[in-house]
Amino acid sequence: MLAIASAFTFSIMNVFVKAASETIPVSQIVFFRSVIGALLIFLIMRKERVTFSKKGIPMLVLRGVLGALYLLAYFYTIAHIPLGDASILAHLSPFFAILLSSYFLKERMTRRMLMLFPFFILGALFLINPFNYESYTVYALVGVLSAFLAACAATSIRYLSRSHHKYEIVFYFLAAGTIVSLPLMWNEFVVPSLTGWFYLICIGIVSLVGQLVLTSAFTHENIIVVEVVRYIGIFFNVVWGFIFWGEVLSLYSIIGGAIIIGASIALSRKKTHSPKFKKVLT
Repeated sequence: MLAIASAFTFSIMNVFVKAASETIPVSQIVFFRSVIGALLIFLIMRKERVTFSKKGIPMLVLRGVLGALYLLAYFYTIAHIPLGDASILAHLSPFFAILLSSYFLKERMTRRMLMLFPFFILGALFLINPFNYESYTVYALVGVLSAFLAACAATSIRYLSRSHHKYEIVFYFLAAGTIVSLPLMWNEFVVPSLTGWFYLICIGIVSLVGQLVLTSAFTHENIIVVEVVRYIGIFFNVVWGFIFWGEVLSLYSIIGGAIIIGASIALSRKKTHSPKFKKVLT
């Protein structure tokens, strides 16, 4: 249920991001998303008396930077292609999560996982459409990059949750997003309209709620299972894209999405247990 709730919450955030990107640069959206969230989570930490750790700071910073780069790549994708396509590409992350979790978290690679790899790749190729050398392909490749970065961030959350409070993990992510996006928006800053400010504030609040729920999901559930269950977010994003922008998925997107979702469902049928963490990153 936590994974489903986070998927719905983030789909609402995506609507605000796409609407805001029509008049506001992506780097500026990431900055306000991060700075608003960082302020709110800091206040929550003060109220709940959650203190900052003195150990594991390099990993916390790494998780923050990975999350910040993911935000930039994902928001850029949302701004340039239909919501449904952007969501499908971002949800390639289980493919990368398998590779990362098997190496860093020592989760065992099964025969089923190896057999499903080609289907993930095939689905991604349909979405990227490499035979059509237009700018859309570049945007789609950025979407694939966002999926990889999301998997990296998810793996680091799973690792850090053993010794760090979820609020602290989220704070480092938002603080890093603020720092990374600040120089990027410096030369392209625009003064938002009242509607633009409304979008930015909603993005900051809604995304923080989604991030807290998602972090809880990664903390209490197997990383691969969480990623797969969140595929319901694709449905939410397709619906919002159609309602607000009249977006309809292309035939290639439908085929690619069906392949990826089908492979993910097949993957989720294999029940896995949370592994013991081997501290290879300290």
